[in-house]
Amino acid sequence: MGSLKNGTTRNELLNKDELLRIFHKGLSLHVKPNMTTAEEQWLQRLLPSYPGYRGNRPDSPSPAPAAESLRSSSSSSRRSLPDSLLLSLPSSPPPRMELLAAALSAACALDHEGSAESVAGGARSAGSESPSMAGPIPIPEESPELQDCPAAFPEGLQMIHPMTADSWKNFIEQIGLLYQEYRDKSTRQEIETRRLQDSQTDTEECTAIEETPSEKEATDTVENKAVPQINLLRNSTSRFNLWQDLPEVRSSGVLNILQPDEIKLQEAMFELVTSEASYYKSMNLLIYHFMENERLKKILHPSEAHILFSNLLDVMAVSERFLLDLEKRVEENIVISDICDIVYHHTINHFSVYVTYVSNQTYQERAYKQLLQDKPAFREVISQLEMDPKCKGLPFSSFLILPFQRITRLKLLVQNILKKVEEKSEREITALEAHKELETVVKACNEGVRKMSRTEQMISIQKKLEFKIKSVPIISHSRWLLKQGDLQQMNGPKTSRTLRTKKLFREIYLFLFNDLLVICRQIPGDKYQVFDSAPRGLLRVEELEDQGQSLANVFILRLLENADDREVSYMLKASSQSEMKRWMILLAPNRRTKFVSFTSRLMDCPQIQCVHPYVAQQPDELSLELADVLNILEKTDDGWIFGERLHDQERGWFPSSMGEEILNPKIRSQNLKECFRVHKTDDSQRRKLGSRNKQ
Repeated sequence: MGSLKNGTTRNELLNKDELLRIFHKGLSLHVKPNMTTAEEQWLQRLLPSYPGYRGNRPDSPSPAPAAESLRSSSSSSRRSLPDSLLLSLPSSPPPRMELLAAALSAACALDHEGSAESVAGGARSAGSESPSMAGPIPIPEESPELQDCPAAFPEGLQMIHPMTADSWKNFIEQIGLLYQEYRDKSTRQEIETRRLQDSQTDTEECTAIEETPSEKEATDTVENKAVPQINLLRNSTSRFNLWQDLPEVRSSGVLNILQPDEIKLQEAMFELVTSEASYYKSMNLLIYHFMENERLKKILHPSEAHILFSNLLDVMAVSERFLLDLEKRVEENIVISDICDIVYHHTINHFSVYVTYVSNQTYQERAYKQLLQDKPAFREVISQLEMDPKCKGLPFSSFLILPFQRITRLKLLVQNILKKVEEKSEREITALEAHKELETVVKACNEGVRKMSRTEQMISIQKKLEFKIKSVPIISHSRWLLKQGDLQQMNGPKTSRTLRTKKLFREIYLFLFNDLLVICRQIPGDKYQVFDSAPRGLLRVEELEDQGQSLANVFILRLLENADDREVSYMLKASSQSEMKRWMILLAPNRRTKFVSFTSRLMDCPQIQCVHPYVAQQPDELSLELADVLNILEKTDDGWIFGERLHDQERGWFPSSMGEEILNPKIRSQNLKECFRVHKTDDSQRRKLGSRNKQ
């Protein structure tokens, strides 16, 4: 833990509020703002021990009972408080304040750690007594020479709350959940938590707000201080506890000192650590149960094994190194100072292995399907390995996608921490940096997967096109398909003398790329004849409303400059309302949707949370994970939603049956506020870019 600097000269006096601020910063602990009379008196007794504080010192009671009382307490408490401080304590302090006393002493030491080392060194050279047996250290009231001397040992905090390596190792080994199980339980708990919050009425909220401080303090137990994110994992059969359930945490007394918000933050950081342990457990199973299986090795050709498992050993090594650093941080102190600095370090130095693995996903999936189809022996061995109780009924494919799921989930876990840290604090800065780097890795993973599939898709489309007009090169590294499909082009209401209506529409086929529209007619041999094209930026659309059943789902497509360098219009009919909306949004991306997007920064917007996972079937659709929260940008009567996911601003269509709308406006507003906070670095960068563009 770094030095605590008060930003003032050494001899400047500090009042109580300033000292508390330093105390908060140094320990990342939160002393209750509304202190009881006993706690206030106890704190007043502690303040004079801080060298920088020169407030009013109350008359000290008889020192003998106080010293005797604390010397008979636990050894950890005795080690953390020097005798000079023991002599100034009241005779019967509240038990939960003993920890505050030791913590404040540690804060004093941290504020002056430079001189602490010299003083501690001098004490050790003077004699071999342990710190707990050292004699009183007098602090002269106005001595400038001793102004920087600490009132406690620099190791005070660690001596209070260390978690032994054996204790933590036993905890990790007892984690009974594979990562797939953990991830499923955790996300389902997020869904249930939001459902509960969404169902709360204004009356219930008002009642909670109007509760008096005394009533709240009376009912403020350890259990209701925090709303744990994964409390369903408290099930004893899962052997997966919360941070506040750790015996070391409960016995230390920190739950009586930390504010509820800090407890939630501790739970968020602890979840990242324990979930990494669960992920490591599943990765071990993938390698030693599947990849290293001797029967499987004999069946697979080395090239097949390489495609199937890629750089899995590298990913495993990175996870192990990451978990070891996280474990070391937890062992330092049961009140976790921060872990986002560790995440940041590993992301920029080691997590590139995830990009390599995930980019191979397209070939991996294809090779796995091919092996199942062509090699009965492979299919038999995999089936037998999946039936092993260690796999808990989970398929082999669920293990193969673990790295991609983990790097994505890791970003969300850091987001969860970021939402809970103090604003404008060092921990917020570190969390923002870690999140930014993780987002870069996740985007690189996504781009790696898309690049592989897009290249093959563009080659396939190029082979199917025959140009009736001037040929346009389709294949390009910067081009990809957004949507393809058939529409009906309206010819116009032509009738004969016998009033027999001729065919009103004829079939056409569209290929829409990110920068180009190609309009075709399907011809025999699974080919398409191109008869018009236009840059995507020169497209405009207009919806026709209330035109009767024959013109339902009809819209106008205008090409401001087509292949013949002239403006043309097409009246097109889609098969459904959702299909029409999907084409219109893609053909004219700048066209306003029914509801505003995240970038508008309005504090309310229709929202939905995903309660069923969904895998995109078309390029314009959005794959959803459980507990994803999205802004609703467009809805159709036939059951489709165009949404924007809050945590990454990805957009796409999905069936409305995949989610549940969030009805409580306060919850929707809170979701947006948290999202703005997570992405405020991106916003500032966009503003800087905008100002540069104006210049």
